[in-house]
Amino acid sequence: MVLIGLFAALVIVGVAAPFIDRVLGHRTGWVLAAVLAVCGGVVAFGVAPELANGSVVEVSAPWIPALGIDFAFRLDGTALLFLALVLGVGALILAYSSGYFGGGRHGGFFLLMTLFAAAMFGLVLADDIVLLFVFWEFTTICSFFLIGRSGAKASGPAVRTFLLTGAGGLSLLAAVVTMWVFTGTTTLSEILVDPIWTENTAFSVTVAVLIILAAFTKSAQFPFHYWLPDAMAAATPVSAYLHAAAMVKAGIYLLMRFSPALGSNVVWQSVLVSVGLITAVIGAVFALQRHDLKELLAYSTVSQLGFLVAVIGIGTPTALAAAGLHTLAHALFKATLFMLVGVFDREVGSRDIRELTGLWRVMPITAVLAGLSAASMAGIPPLLGFVSKENLFGAFLGAPGPAFTGPLVGAVAVAAAVLTFAYSFRIVYGAFGGPTEQRRLHDPSLSFRVPAMLASLAGLILGLRSDWLAPLIDRIAVDTRGAAGDVHLTLWYGFTPALWMSVVTITLGLVAFSLRGPIDRALQRTLFPVRGVDVFESIYNSVIAFGRRIGDPTRSLSPSRHLAAPLVVLVVLAAAALLRGVDVPDFPAPVTDPIDWLLLVLIGVGVLGVVTATSRLAALALLGIVGFSVALVFFVLGAPDVGLTQLLVEVLTVVVAVLVLRRLPARFTKPTRTRKAVALTVALLSGAAAFVGTYLLTGRRERSPAAEYYVADTEVTTGATNIVNSILVDFRVLDTLGELTVLGVAGFAIVALLDSSGLLPTRPFEPERGGRGAVASAVDNTVLARTVGRSLTPILVVLSLYLLMRGHYDPGGGFISALVGGAAFALAYLAAPSSDSAPIRLPYNALIAGGIALGTAVGLLGYVDGSFLTPLDAEIPLPWGGYYHFTTAIVFDVGVYLAVIGVVLAAMNRLGGDDAPAAKAPASPEPAPTGGAR
Repeated sequence: MVLIGLFAALVIVGVAAPFIDRVLGHRTGWVLAAVLAVCGGVVAFGVAPELANGSVVEVSAPWIPALGIDFAFRLDGTALLFLALVLGVGALILAYSSGYFGGGRHGGFFLLMTLFAAAMFGLVLADDIVLLFVFWEFTTICSFFLIGRSGAKASGPAVRTFLLTGAGGLSLLAAVVTMWVFTGTTTLSEILVDPIWTENTAFSVTVAVLIILAAFTKSAQFPFHYWLPDAMAAATPVSAYLHAAAMVKAGIYLLMRFSPALGSNVVWQSVLVSVGLITAVIGAVFALQRHDLKELLAYSTVSQLGFLVAVIGIGTPTALAAAGLHTLAHALFKATLFMLVGVFDREVGSRDIRELTGLWRVMPITAVLAGLSAASMAGIPPLLGFVSKENLFGAFLGAPGPAFTGPLVGAVAVAAAVLTFAYSFRIVYGAFGGPTEQRRLHDPSLSFRVPAMLASLAGLILGLRSDWLAPLIDRIAVDTRGAAGDVHLTLWYGFTPALWMSVVTITLGLVAFSLRGPIDRALQRTLFPVRGVDVFESIYNSVIAFGRRIGDPTRSLSPSRHLAAPLVVLVVLAAAALLRGVDVPDFPAPVTDPIDWLLLVLIGVGVLGVVTATSRLAALALLGIVGFSVALVFFVLGAPDVGLTQLLVEVLTVVVAVLVLRRLPARFTKPTRTRKAVALTVALLSGAAAFVGTYLLTGRRERSPAAEYYVADTEVTTGATNIVNSILVDFRVLDTLGELTVLGVAGFAIVALLDSSGLLPTRPFEPERGGRGAVASAVDNTVLARTVGRSLTPILVVLSLYLLMRGHYDPGGGFISALVGGAAFALAYLAAPSSDSAPIRLPYNALIAGGIALGTAVGLLGYVDGSFLTPLDAEIPLPWGGYYHFTTAIVFDVGVYLAVIGVVLAAMNRLGGDDAPAAKAPASPEPAPTGGAR
């Protein structure tokens, strides 16, 4: 359980980061860095030794047991490598952030960075494909917010990155569903060894394509490469961690993880090798075109990721071992270079290499660190990048296929490596070579450069002693291809073909650097007719325009426009069903009583009155008659819960509608004859379809198996005797939590819309003709409400609490009790003589959020018994004898109660107040009516 404990620690520390930031400010980065370093130490010295002799570390806890989904972690050599990047490089970046940021609050940044680290931690350890997908999406979400928080200029890049990587997430989701359906399990380690990969070609090719799409979008492969340079709008620490060492490596991890099953698949191999090499070449070319160091490094990352994708596509144990080694080398040298770019930002104020000449004289330590990292990227001994590049070259020469395949792939790889060498020296010479024009600069403080120094020196030390990494790299080959890669890491392998490829690379790289002037002039032109960002924007705008055209028929404030489409569809479906012929069994017994006909007449009269009324107030009153009559129907049919809910909803609907009516004209606009005819036709046809459906379905079937189960087993299973409420808070509580969240969002939407858009301005006061009277006096009008409210309001509040506590056993529950409480608040609100005194001074936003949070927290308690939202119960002895059957479902109902009360208060306070300048009232001794009390 150590791994789950470390994950929980990361989440907890991340949530606490904003509070730590309030105390320590930008020094919070050091605290978080220490936490990640400790977690890394626990993994390295406490858990990793258990991987000896080919074993793995597995831990699992039930998550969604009904579907066989577990919160399962599995640590092997491959996961250990990526954990080293997540925790090790993450610790360095967070420490670096303390120096990068100045004063002020950065709690949001530290929160998102730590949660991203937790998501990556879970991603590389997940042994359940559903869990893998969840963490995959969390990294996308964190990346979106981390990019977007960098200011207005980052809004577009954040959206583009989110949509593109989100599309890749949908591809991964499709792969997850496909694997789940065909293998019958969600356990990743079992799926990877299932024989279906070789037995069902269609399955393996489909999953391969879906996994490739997901990985390519995340790891910025052609043609999706453009999002990575676009995302450089983010702060430098974000780029150094997410877009150099961690997030972009998620796609590489995914490809390596699925190599055991797909490594020999021809589609997999051909696509990865070809696209990877194309990406490596074009990324290097684009890097040579750039003068902004951050943008240059972004394209170089694209290029290096292309190398990794291509070598994974080779698929041999040696190739997968080389991929693991270069993944580590790339993370070290690229994180260092990004951090040093941040140093230039802070100390020099520019990232343009044309403005950074000669800095080696004033920033010698920074120059050494940049030189070491750039040399490692260029593949120069004795850096780790040289060792990893030699292993890449050797793997490329072993590409499967005809005899010419290996040399051809190797030649393209050398060409990309030459360009890599050229832009690496471009970085160093551009920033540090030439005359020194800024003499007042100096190396940054020790605390600011220590993280970059550690990463840079690690590349040097591990290059000199690469043999230390051999056991881990060899284990990666075993994990990903099931066979040892016979890994032997050293600076000198002898006069091998890979060595001569390195010699050619360095030689041609020096030539390219010496010809940098002509090459720069040749590259300063448009090499491709389109830009990736422009293509994305074109597609995005086309989709938005298409959606706008689809929505044009209902782009209106008229409810009839919105209602017409579903009603017409209902009529068409009903007609189609009747034309097919319906076998109508006889009624088993008479199903109506005289009271039914009386209520039906009331409903009919009310509906007729609503459709003929010209006054809005009259229509509201008649609509209330219809609603109350329907509530009585439910009571007569023996559904008190539903009837009580309908009744209370009608009461509160009338209250809210009255608050809205005072902002509208007193009478409806007279419709045209055509509109009346169309509306009447649609209404009659819809009513007829609803009647036929009700007639054919009512009383002609027995209880469903689900209904039989609820009737027979609800009390035994949950201790509840109120079946309706038990279904809501026990059996289908996840649905209820979702609906509660939607209700809360609606409450926040009311507040946001009415506060930000100025909708529904208050209509100027218009006194009744004939002078002042009782209608014009809010004080006189509320005498009855205030007199009754003094006694009835507290009674309603107590009644609502009583209904809340009894809902598990008798009619009641969180929603009904909240509606009763809302009615009490409505009475108190309407009894107020003015809009200034009307609002209920309760924090309705906090009530909404608190209710949803309480419901979620109760769900988490369910893990005590094995699953989210599983109710826990206990028998509590009562002082007067007997027991009270307590269940956490009641606490969940409290969350429902709070959220519904919050939404009711939000509607009344926002709709009832005066959000327009007060109108001039007539001369009168009574106070002018100004608000929601009228």
